[in-house]
Amino acid sequence: MIEDAATTTKLPERLDAALKRLAAALGRLAAASERRAKADALRANLEDELAVMQADRSKLAVELDGAIARSKSLELANGEVARRLNGASAEIRGVLAEAIARKG
Repeated sequence: MIEDAATTTKLPERLDAALKRLAAALGRLAAASERRAKADALRANLEDELAVMQADRSKLAVELDGAIARSKSLELANGEVARRLNGASAEIRGVLAEAIARKG
């Protein structure tokens, strides 16, 4: 009976220790679960931001392509205007030279 009494007193202590370890493990599990939930939420937010940035990038790429095309068109028009102005200037100089030659 003495052994039974010793075993009986040790069992609750062992059980109590096991319950404490279980409670601690459950606490760590809950904390890990909460951290995971926060990390998942952060990841979802980052994925949303990335999607917005990718959409903005696509829109800006289209706008840039349009601006480049317009710039090339303006460069061509500028070259044509410069060519015509040079031609007109040459004609004016020619007319002035003839007028001066007639007077002289």
